[in-house]
Amino acid sequence: MNLHTPFQRLMFAATACVLLAACGKTLGGYPNHAPTASLVAPSTGARDDKTVYMDLIRQMQQQGAYYASLAHIDAYRQRYGATPELRRRQADALRATGQLDAARTIYRSLLSGEQAAAAWHGLGLVEAQSGNAVAADEALLKATELEPVNAAYLSDLGYARLCDGQTATAKDPLAMAAELDPTNAKVIANLALWAMLTGDTTRADAIMQRGQLPADSQNDVRRLAVQLASRKPRTAAASPVPSTPAKRTNSAPAPTDVPASMLQRFTTDATAYEARP
Repeated sequence: MNLHTPFQRLMFAATACVLLAACGKTLGGYPNHAPTASLVAPSTGARDDKTVYMDLIRQMQQQGAYYASLAHIDAYRQRYGATPELRRRQADALRATGQLDAARTIYRSLLSGEQAAAAWHGLGLVEAQSGNAVAADEALLKATELEPVNAAYLSDLGYARLCDGQTATAKDPLAMAAELDPTNAKVIANLALWAMLTGDTTRADAIMQRGQLPADSQNDVRRLAVQLASRKPRTAAASPVPSTPAKRTNSAPAPTDVPASMLQRFTTDATAYEARP
């Protein structure tokens, strides 16, 4: 392969990083057994370099290569300048690599405009990781209000409520997410988790079998249900997804829904799947 320009060499290196990340990809904390599409170095003749580079940053983050994406975000900014999406993706990478305060600051700066829904969603995940259950619920709920058919946002809202002991109010967003995206493994796993926490293991098994979750993913759901059930239960009134969340005291932090970073997978592979939705 002849790489004539510095930009082409940079694109090839970025693509190689995405391929490396794909070797350890997880989906929402559970193993992703679906095959990952092959990626090849793009031709810059079909589209402009700026678009190609942003696509590669997106793919890096989809594959969990967040540290590498931070480096390429800096390179993109130097070459093309900052955009709202670039700033939001920087916040996503900071959150995924544990730099929560920096991520929170960027998300808050994006709560209006084209990235508002994604920023509210990211802010909700930051607050969940920080153990701020009420703030997490408010932010995730705002994301679903801005994008009411986004299954990922609904599923994360429901999962955060499950982690906070709010089993009754988790039902509706989880059910909505499953109907909107019935082939999404994480969405199905979260709905099955809700069923287990209500004591309906028969329904949970049926949900996972109908969703064709692999056996080891089903076992991960069962283990997580045991962990969450061991927490002190809360009392909450059942209701559809409310416009104003009920006031609650903070509990143990809800785990992040993002794939583990490359570094986390290298150092905590044995327990990585048990601590996230």
